[in-house]
Amino acid sequence: MVRRPVAWVVAVVLLVEALGVAGLNWFLGVVVDRQDMSLAGMDPDVMSMSSKIGGVVFGAYFALCGLVALLVALRDRAPAGLGRILLISAAVVHALLGAFAWGLVGWTAFLFMMVVLGLIVLLLMTYDAQAAPEGPVDAAPDGGKGGDSPAQGSPVSPPPAPTTP
Repeated sequence: MVRRPVAWVVAVVLLVEALGVAGLNWFLGVVVDRQDMSLAGMDPDVMSMSSKIGGVVFGAYFALCGLVALLVALRDRAPAGLGRILLISAAVVHALLGAFAWGLVGWTAFLFMMVVLGLIVLLLMTYDAQAAPEGPVDAAPDGGKGGDSPAQGSPVSPPPAPTTP
């Protein structure tokens, strides 16, 4: 039984996005190469190759983030260490891409970026709530049903002073 489907959704979305980003940049590189386009005197071969390399790099980055989300879903544990850093950086990248997409592409691309950003943040926040302790640390072992436990609000008395013989 899947307890938190958000990790599965984030993993699928990031993996599909990785393929989409890599494919789109590769296609743009092929278009630039076949049209022999130039921008401000730059070499078309360099522009084509850099588009393809950038697509592969960003595709691999999003695929790695999708793999981290998949591991979170399989283990049902919060991401830690490098995985957590990757997911946080993916959230920041989506926020920045969303800001650029609003002005350059339109509101639909912005909306997609914000949905992915929201899913990544939801993944991080959902599993952080799981890592937090469920009860107070100072609670009595019997669940706070005893006489003078701090869980019932009675004051805590200091330990007795040591006596010298």
